[in-house]
Amino acid sequence: MESINSTRPLGRSGITVSALGFGCWAIGGEWWDADGQPLGWGAVDDDESVRAVRRALDLGVTFFDTADCYGAGHSERILGRALGKRRHDVVVATKWGNLFDEDSRTATGQDASVEHARAALTASLARLGTDHVDLYQFHLSDADPVRAAELRDACEEFVSEGLIRAYAWSTDDPARAAVFAEGAHCAAVQHALNVLQDAPAMLALCEAEGLASVNRSPLAMGLLTGKRHERLEGGDIRSRPPAWLKGFRDGSGADPAWLARVDALRDILTSDGRTPAQGALAWIWARSPHTVPIPGFRSVAQAEQNAGALEKGPLTAAQLADVDRVLER
Repeated sequence: MESINSTRPLGRSGITVSALGFGCWAIGGEWWDADGQPLGWGAVDDDESVRAVRRALDLGVTFFDTADCYGAGHSERILGRALGKRRHDVVVATKWGNLFDEDSRTATGQDASVEHARAALTASLARLGTDHVDLYQFHLSDADPVRAAELRDACEEFVSEGLIRAYAWSTDDPARAAVFAEGAHCAAVQHALNVLQDAPAMLALCEAEGLASVNRSPLAMGLLTGKRHERLEGGDIRSRPPAWLKGFRDGSGADPAWLARVDALRDILTSDGRTPAQGALAWIWARSPHTVPIPGFRSVAQAEQNAGALEKGPLTAAQLADVDRVLER
């Protein structure tokens, strides 16, 4: 697909990606923490997930973000299966730092050691069916910065060995992201960003350091799709949201206060024939030239709707200002 601003640089790595990436958390299916708290987005149809990835490829999406722990390894396996011989047409990002048991689909802890980073990378390469990861991301957002510096140096070794092309930290703390940014092959920071949750300090860091801003929760965990989310299945993390998951209430779906803000933005986000989700992605592209949003998906229909945002491009500066006015920012 050729359209205005359809690609963006992945920071200072020399890698080019589609301006829209796809996040592969949801296609990992159900998994849980040790207390039975859901960590996935509910049940999935693996064949539909594969079709959705391949449809996204056909529509110009070349950047796919997963993590070793999503679905306790299942997301990486499904992504690898879906890409197949087209692996070299895409940029694959995955993450490490969380421990899990594949058989029971259970999270079992965390490990920030250099030794685990190498073991996790080896395992991810096997599940993905590839000989390298394009962007390798540290997944423990609040890890000790001194330890993180050691992991940054380990990632430089992985680059020299040809196992990865670049690396990043998935964190919402600019000071922590700056530790990784000191490495020559650090290309990005993955952080939360959406029209309801701006991140000016992190975007300033990306601007200063020449990093890509890879945006998780670009649709606010589904709130910006226009759905009301009144009934959520038991295996969906939003049905029993952890403290960090904003906008949802335990057992009762979306928070009415958040839905009211979405409703207030509807006319702006649906301008020029966009769906609410496409408008939310368009806001992110307008917010900074460094941004690469990675909305999740579980179906071909969702893949088509998200990829359709590429054709319409970013919001205008005037629309960006209108959003700030409506939200009183």
